[in-house]
Amino acid sequence: MKTLKLSLGLLLGLTQTYGQNAVKQAEKINKYEESWESIAHVNAAPDWFQDAKFGIYAHWGPVSAAFEGTNPDTFYAGWHGMKMYEDGVKVPNKNGKPTSNYTHHLEKYGDPAIFGYKHIIEEFKPTAFNAKEWADLFAKSGAKFAGPVAMHHDNFAMWDSKATRWNSMNYGGIDPSAELKKEIEGKGLKFIGSFHHAFTWKYFAPAHQYGGVDPEDYDLYTNPHSLESDTPDAQFYKDWWAKLKEYIDVYQPDVIWFDWWLENMTEESRLKFLAYYYNKGLEWNKEVVVSYKESTFTETVAIKDYERGRPNQPKTSTWLTDTSPGAWFYRPGAEFKTPNELVDILVDIVSKNGLMLLNVPPNPDGSIPQVMKDLLTEMGAWLNVNGDAIYGTRPWTIFGEGPTRLPEGGHKVEKFKIEYKNTDIRFTKKSDKEFYIIVMDTPEKEIVVKSLSTSIGVLNSKIESITLLGSDEQLSWVRNESGLVIQAPKRLPTNYAHAFKVIMEGYKENNIGGDIDTHAEN
Repeated sequence: MKTLKLSLGLLLGLTQTYGQNAVKQAEKINKYEESWESIAHVNAAPDWFQDAKFGIYAHWGPVSAAFEGTNPDTFYAGWHGMKMYEDGVKVPNKNGKPTSNYTHHLEKYGDPAIFGYKHIIEEFKPTAFNAKEWADLFAKSGAKFAGPVAMHHDNFAMWDSKATRWNSMNYGGIDPSAELKKEIEGKGLKFIGSFHHAFTWKYFAPAHQYGGVDPEDYDLYTNPHSLESDTPDAQFYKDWWAKLKEYIDVYQPDVIWFDWWLENMTEESRLKFLAYYYNKGLEWNKEVVVSYKESTFTETVAIKDYERGRPNQPKTSTWLTDTSPGAWFYRPGAEFKTPNELVDILVDIVSKNGLMLLNVPPNPDGSIPQVMKDLLTEMGAWLNVNGDAIYGTRPWTIFGEGPTRLPEGGHKVEKFKIEYKNTDIRFTKKSDKEFYIIVMDTPEKEIVVKSLSTSIGVLNSKIESITLLGSDEQLSWVRNESGLVIQAPKRLPTNYAHAFKVIMEGYKENNIGGDIDTHAEN
């Protein structure tokens, strides 16, 4: 798309030729204003994004090293820069006891009033970071967009920032955003940057409460305020925008993903961002995407995200899940989900019109743990065989069938342990004549797709062929009142979910009208 003005004559011509779709397109390509009415014309879910289905980002920064030496059997909050100050006395909490983060910090570094979060930043040593290796792995995993957590709650910029001195070039000597953008886009992937710094106002309130923050460092910790304060000051808004705007201008991300708490900031600040970023997309001649949590935006202007969760039914609007195979940041001895679990989650997400944004937690030095490499390689191998049932698909008539369902939808529903069986089935489609049956576990004797029973009106078209992706085996199948019954293949090309491609004749109707004699009454 290019920014341009359309003459009235051209607009009328487009209207006559293409109808209402052309009018909407004409409205889109004019500059967006800072109003909900104007931004409502944006295409929040462009085709490239709906087609992508799978992306990756990485929680990594100075805080990663803070978790070195932690006990694998003890829970530590990922928000170490906040929880390291909660001693239960100066900074009270619900149980009146020091957090495990505080206890660990005290043992590892000493009193947080003396060795504060800024000192953790000063010790950042990304000696093993290799953007090419990261990008190679992300591409191998089958992801279609990827990038860094550009700024987490700790207000630290993972780029060579001029908007803040607290950045990875000043402390670490690298610009991971620039290096990753080059390598990721070189692999043909889209580039994403995530921003979590709306919460910084709350994140560093305990540091001020605990004490020891030098006024010279308020540009990191924000200006002093109480634990209860939910109203950032003018300086916070100024700094928040300066960092975000700089990243947009310099790195031109295809996707900007926001964590929570932005919904608590002013409507003016949110509209300012949306108009600026979407207008930059017009300037760059590409369709960009915004993702949000909670009530920050609406599903008409951005992509709603569910943290470690997902709906338990399909949604009309495209949506996103951000999840992690383990902890968000590095942990010694971390436990990770299996490839089978992640594949099943991805399939369930895609069947309901969603995408997965998967976190990779690198080691403190910037290398990626071997277990994470293996996991991503396995996902990539599965997608290499079954990708046709995932990429470029849209929801089918129903999302699935089978006994295993999420008891509820929303954030954090992954807390419910879900183990899909070979009687659990999900559907996706490529066109009105091509859809996919994805069996979530290894079939034994036969696969019975009950939804496709001849006595149910879900499928009103003749099936022409059924094939198993990754296999040239001739399948035996029949459709009757029990459903579509497929005999289990002798060999399966993958170890996880199995995708069957169904080609249909297509729905047909008689033409309206015809020879008058045909309809003459006797």
